Amino acid sequence: MLKTPYQDTPELRQAIIDSCKEMNSRGINQGTSGNISARAGDRMIITPSGVPYDRMTPEMLASIPLEGDSAFEGPLPPSTEWQFHLALLRAKPDMHAVVHAHPVHCTALAINRMEIPSCHYMIALFGGDTVPLAGYALFGSDELAREVTDVMKDRQGCLMANHGAVVVGETLEKGLWRLEELEVLAKAYILSRTIGSPHILSKSEIDAVLGAVKNYGMKTEV
Repeated sequence: MLKTPYQDTPELRQAIIDSCKEMNSRGINQGTSGNISARAGDRMIITPSGVPYDRMTPEMLASIPLEGDSAFEGPLPPSTEWQFHLALLRAKPDMHAVVHAHPVHCTALAINRMEIPSCHYMIALFGGDTVPLAGYALFGSDELAREVTDVMKDRQGCLMANHGAVVVGETLEKGLWRLEELEVLAKAYILSRTIGSPHILSKSEIDAVLGAVKNYGMKTEV
């Protein structure tokens, strides 16, 4: 298995493609709406725009420098969402992957402009007592990149107003795991609201969880 820090190799590029396919097989993405990037040395490797995952090859992925000029290298343009991928990797040097998709339950909450409160202790795995909501901005815009990066300053995931969800990961595997956990939490929160009023854990209760799960699922090797 790949170990971090990643380097730009055919194996890394194939792992990104495989992670995209895995998103769809797990039901947390549909079609080509999701996109994944990984830190590779001083560059970001990201899926191209609009290419079905089953037709994607390692050579099609785009490479963008993490600092300085953001001109891409590759035969195809990068995902239209490359701006917030790049901004998150710049802001979070300990994270090596960004995973974005439109999971149905996450997106339903995002459409209603709702964050996920501390309805379950697993919320702590995203870095705090909520999974916050980033404000709406046009897809692929610098404004959206600022919204996402600002709200994720001390978080590992967020919902995106009228859009979807994005998470970061210490590895590609951890990023995919985190997005799947986020969709499960979103679904549980929605269902709990249909049968009553969810009980929200207090800040002190979540703080206790944060201490207890500080290293849960956070190893840097997969």
